[in-house]
Amino acid sequence: MIDRRTPSALTIAGSDSGGGAGVQADLKTFAAHGVHGLSAITALTAQNTRGVSSVHVPPVEFLRAQIDACYDDFNIGAVKIGMLANADVIDAVAAALEHYKPAVVILDPVMVATSGAALLDTSALAALRNRILPLASLVTPNIPEAQKLTGLAIGSAEDAVAAMVELHRLGARSVLLKGGHLEEGDYVIDRFSDGLSLRTFVHPRLPLRAHGTGCTLAAAIAARLCANEPIAAACEGAGNYVFDALRAGYSPGRSDITLLDHAGTISSNPANKKAGD
Repeated sequence: MIDRRTPSALTIAGSDSGGGAGVQADLKTFAAHGVHGLSAITALTAQNTRGVSSVHVPPVEFLRAQIDACYDDFNIGAVKIGMLANADVIDAVAAALEHYKPAVVILDPVMVATSGAALLDTSALAALRNRILPLASLVTPNIPEAQKLTGLAIGSAEDAVAAMVELHRLGARSVLLKGGHLEEGDYVIDRFSDGLSLRTFVHPRLPLRAHGTGCTLAAAIAARLCANEPIAAACEGAGNYVFDALRAGYSPGRSDITLLDHAGTISSNPANKKAGD
């Protein structure tokens, strides 16, 4: 039987009460790409643009119930994974992925908030590396996250490539290493590898402090893969989306943190243009 349900994207991640990152950013990103968004919340954070004041992790049985409810009703084309909080949550998510076997899994290995607050227990790093990483179609670490996952120092372009090789050795099928934390002149260079070839995506470095860029990037990739884009093209398009949304960003809080303007990108997104427009 042909499944005529429109593909949806599922985010398994933490909630950001400030609306700039986590599940809130993911759902905005899915909507901007014309994809129906689903969510399974791993953790509730009390946060705003100035920091994270509290984190509550619901029982893992409830997390699994959310995932099961989504799979019971929707045609899930891609899963995006963000904040996982601790080893128990990681085990529950890994078990769900092994059960449902989604075709696309995008792992954003969230460990620390922009404010510096820890979003993953230190003791859970090995579980993330061993249980989730091998199940991912693509992992999208920033430089500090890649250093923690691989144990390698990354201070140059050569170090970045070596870390990507190590991530492949650890089980990652494809890697998008974000370059925002690496000093490479006036540009941010993201590096993509599928284990066979290496591509770079370059954007001018914007003079601002941002929140939610990593969540948004991974969610945009998931949404584009729902539309059957090739993975390298999806990474490139998602990077352009983040750059445009960040350039049009705004600061709704009392800090100088910039949030992405997702709504401003909707009209220019090719995924939302009808045939013949």
